[in-house]
Amino acid sequence: MAHSGINDTGKKLIRIDISSDTVCPWCFVGKRNLDKAIAASKDRFDFEISWHPFFLNPSAPKEGINKLEFYRSKFGSEVEGIMARMTEVFRGLGLEYNISGLTGNTLDSHRLIYFAGQKGLEKQQNLVEELFLGYFTQAKYIGDREFLLESANKVGIEGAAEYLEDPNNGVKEVNEELDKYSGHISGVPYFLINQKHQLSGGQPPEVFLRAFEVATK
Repeated sequence: MAHSGINDTGKKLIRIDISSDTVCPWCFVGKRNLDKAIAASKDRFDFEISWHPFFLNPSAPKEGINKLEFYRSKFGSEVEGIMARMTEVFRGLGLEYNISGLTGNTLDSHRLIYFAGQKGLEKQQNLVEELFLGYFTQAKYIGDREFLLESANKVGIEGAAEYLEDPNNGVKEVNEELDKYSGHISGVPYFLINQKHQLSGGQPPEVFLRAFEVATK
């Protein structure tokens, strides 16, 4: 449900639903820019942020494949230019883009993000940051159980090991969220602000700031 009116803090409440995949670099860029916009306007607004799944490559192997080889097979001769661009964009955020390591199936990461959301939206937000940081700057594999649990522990999510142990946990919920929030879109990141204002791509902070104004009118 969209929230309207004034929160008990006296600030307007903005709810943001984000469709994202954990191997999407522009999703991390969009998150960091959104974080900046939130920091710049938190004296006026309260925020409620929920992350929802999207699969850029639903058939990606669970065991993982070499990230650079995968990008070469997907983008061909354009890959060097794309990598250079992402390196530059990440550097602008104070991050070192790391192309080494594996990429692959993201289902377990989305199951964990869903589980984190049940523990609290702030924990979910913090987990998403850890997963992005690990995958994009430290060459961690998004399908590696150890990395997922390490990220969950860092942000204080209890019970993650037991939850992920059963491969059925969260699958139904992830698929339901996929249909509800991402069924109508073809790319990520996708931001739905107060259920009425839509943004897509790694937008700069000022675009989010304008959207906050429009969505609270």
